[in-house]
Amino acid sequence: MRPFSFYILFFTCLIFEISFGQKKILHAVASGDITVDGKFDEPIWEFAPIATDFVMFSPDNGKPENPARKSEVQIAYNDDAIYVAAKLYDDEPAKILHEITARDNFGTAEHFGVFINGLNDSQHDFRFFVSAAGVQMDCLFTNKDGEDFTWDAIWASKAVLTDYGWAVEIKIPYAALRFSKSDKQTWGINFYREVRRFRQLYTWNFIDAKINNESAQSGILEGIDNIKTPTRLFLIPYTSYYVNTNAHQKVAGDLRGGLDIKYGISNAFTLDAILVPDFGQTKFDNVELYLGPFEQQFTENRPFFTEGTDLFSKGNLVYTRRIGQTPYIPTGDNEIVQDKPNSIKLINALKISGRTKDGLGIGVLNAITENTSVTLRDTLSGAQRNITVEPAANYNVLVLDQRFRKNSSVSFVNTNVMRNGSYRDANVSALVYDLNTKENTYKLNGDFKYSYLSAFGEKSTGVNTSMAFSETSGKFRYYLGGQYVSDDYDNNDLGLTFQTHYHSLNAGTSYRILNPTQKFNSLTIFLDAYSEFENHTGRLQTGRVNLSFNSTDKKNDYYGWGLRIRPLESYDFYEPNTYNGQYFTIPKNMDAWVYISSNYNRKLAIDFNPSATFFDEKNRISYGFMLSPRYRINNHITVIYTFDFLRQENNTGNADFDDPSTVFARRFRSNYTNSLQCKYAINNKMTINLSARHYWAQVNNQEYMTLLPNGSLVSNPSYTNNKDQNLNLWNADLSYSWWFAPGSQLTLLYRNNAADFNRLLENSFARNMAQAVNNQQLNHIFSISLRYFIDYNQLRR
Repeated sequence: MRPFSFYILFFTCLIFEISFGQKKILHAVASGDITVDGKFDEPIWEFAPIATDFVMFSPDNGKPENPARKSEVQIAYNDDAIYVAAKLYDDEPAKILHEITARDNFGTAEHFGVFINGLNDSQHDFRFFVSAAGVQMDCLFTNKDGEDFTWDAIWASKAVLTDYGWAVEIKIPYAALRFSKSDKQTWGINFYREVRRFRQLYTWNFIDAKINNESAQSGILEGIDNIKTPTRLFLIPYTSYYVNTNAHQKVAGDLRGGLDIKYGISNAFTLDAILVPDFGQTKFDNVELYLGPFEQQFTENRPFFTEGTDLFSKGNLVYTRRIGQTPYIPTGDNEIVQDKPNSIKLINALKISGRTKDGLGIGVLNAITENTSVTLRDTLSGAQRNITVEPAANYNVLVLDQRFRKNSSVSFVNTNVMRNGSYRDANVSALVYDLNTKENTYKLNGDFKYSYLSAFGEKSTGVNTSMAFSETSGKFRYYLGGQYVSDDYDNNDLGLTFQTHYHSLNAGTSYRILNPTQKFNSLTIFLDAYSEFENHTGRLQTGRVNLSFNSTDKKNDYYGWGLRIRPLESYDFYEPNTYNGQYFTIPKNMDAWVYISSNYNRKLAIDFNPSATFFDEKNRISYGFMLSPRYRINNHITVIYTFDFLRQENNTGNADFDDPSTVFARRFRSNYTNSLQCKYAINNKMTINLSARHYWAQVNNQEYMTLLPNGSLVSNPSYTNNKDQNLNLWNADLSYSWWFAPGSQLTLLYRNNAADFNRLLENSFARNMAQAVNNQQLNHIFSISLRYFIDYNQLRR
């Protein structure tokens, strides 16, 4: 190579490197009224500065966008909102993917997004996306927790397919954002584009995949002057009507009503409150037959407890399903519960959250539940008695989260549950820290938690603390960590902790490619080891080594596999359920799994996940698979079927948690789950959805045994109780949803469900299915719900 050519190449690369390392700047221009129609025919768009030269984020990190598919974005503003105009060019506009989905569902479509950080603190973005089909998606983003799509704002958009590609126009009211009171605003901003058919993601300001901080790599928006946050007062009254019936009761109707309030206390803080809440149309839980010593954990589906709750996730102390949970009802011999409540009634709840200009985040969540009593009836004598299963209770969460250096934080979290009378009260506090170097290359994070319980005159305290150090940038990364949990640590009144009295050590390393190779668009390999020891005896509770491989090929099909090896015997102190140091010996074992997911861009795609566990114990093995084909009939209709199967042969576990002699069983377990999801999107405001699930589980006990003090088992032929189990669960939801105005929704839902439990095993799938949908078992619920969004500012005008 000639010296002159070498210098040209060198300086060209240097210019690219410098430009990628700098923040781009875009100037917004003041405007009058703008109609959001995707036409860009207002004069302001003729001279507003243009953001262009997008750079690929994935898969080829750092590659400039193809000029044939260039992106151009402009921003204007007025006293009410900022406006975003995006022209997204494509040399093959007929191939632009534009599946219509429900809100917050990306589906198989091209997307444009705008990321706004009104405080420019490099830690917290408000993200707004629009698909080529006009579907809106929005979320809150933090570097620690990623994207939270449970947050919903009120904003306007219009997407239009054109002969040059597609265009989108967006209006984001100031009420949907948070920013300082300064006369001259400086915001962090980035623009995002997904070219779906190539699975390529682009951003305006380059995001270096080697750096684990997306928000810190945003560009700068200037030019917005003298704007004020309007009065942020939103009222959402709602009413709903429910019709319930089954084969054993007459049709019963129930009219409900309530109010949601959202109020901006200041530029930075917002109050959300619900009065007389109604969660009757919340998605059903995927209940399973759970044989272990711990409760089954469910996803929170109630909107109030999922929207904008990133602050309350600090320290992992809050499990909001505790609020208004299904009550535990102790019964005596021959007693049954009359009119068993499905849940404890929530009277009201509120949350206040926000962040000061100095980076202090403050969150308060409070909820009150009513006193819940039930009547128990003796089936032999007919005698009745009333018991309180949950007194009136107040649940409270306080979070103080101080951010600094644009990538680090220290938090204080407190949860408190107070019950009326002499019932159990609980208080848990935590100090949580997440410290990153200025270059976002290394991280030190951890926590210290302290619990205090008071119940019927007795008190207890406990601690739970952890610390981890990790490298967070580059192709090779690693981490080291440890945790200690004392005997009496307990946050289960408002949180969820399964295991206590242990300490653990863990370490891991990973490798990833940052740019595609000849065979892979993406590739990550993880190797980690985890060991956990019981505090008093020092016995190994868990010891495992994990190796996993995840990749996407050049056709954007995903392939993954993994191995999990437990090379030593371990000891389970929880399965015996005796709380006296008794343990159960678990043999050495190994898991292996494969996951294949074909590219969802194809009309027909398939997910397949076989797995197996091999034990160092005669004839003991577990195996299963998940198979899920999905077919996109057109841009309106998609059907997804999922079959999940698991078989455990000679599985060993506690067969009777109520028997003090600790009876175990060697058993065959089988689980079959059939799920069907169908979506028909009439347009981007109106959808019809069907969701159905049949779950069938069997436990066939082969031999009952007694657990010995040394953790081994001996045959127990004297135990004659039948603990076989045959469970069928059925759920089906057919819903119609119409967003008839911004923030306003009409929903119709037909739901039926059934549960059938038997000690007699039925091996025919057809007969189990027939029993599950037998009308004698089914509960039928029809409901209609109307929510109407009222903006105080529009009402005033």
